[in-house]
Amino acid sequence: MSARFHEVTALLEAYFDGLYHSDAERLSTVFHPSALYACATGGTLVCLRMDEYLPMVARRASPASRGDPRTDRIIAIEFVGPVTAMARVQCAILPKHFTDLLTLVRLDGRWQVMAKVFHFELDEAHRA
Repeated sequence: MSARFHEVTALLEAYFDGLYHSDAERLSTVFHPSALYACATGGTLVCLRMDEYLPMVARRASPASRGDPRTDRIIAIEFVGPVTAMARVQCAILPKHFTDLLTLVRLDGRWQVMAKVFHFELDEAHRA
């Protein structure tokens, strides 16, 4: 595997760890400061900047603190140039199961998430 593939998978592992532990500081190293967070699952667009999203992460109970199982997985990584990539990943923050589309850029010698657009589904016990 190429060096850039290993760099991106390391970034994604840090992303998964940050989410699982509700570690906003770790996630701030994963996301570019101007990154976008967006979802339209409920029929309404939710669109946040990092200065809005990261404090939300810091306030919530972590999946780790609840003993939730980890379901992180990388579905695909596609490089569209030397400094641009797209990753499709899945994880859970129960009762939600997420599929995230992460647009990545390589700036200042490292990969960073520039946009997170995602969809979620509730687990069976929480569906209406």
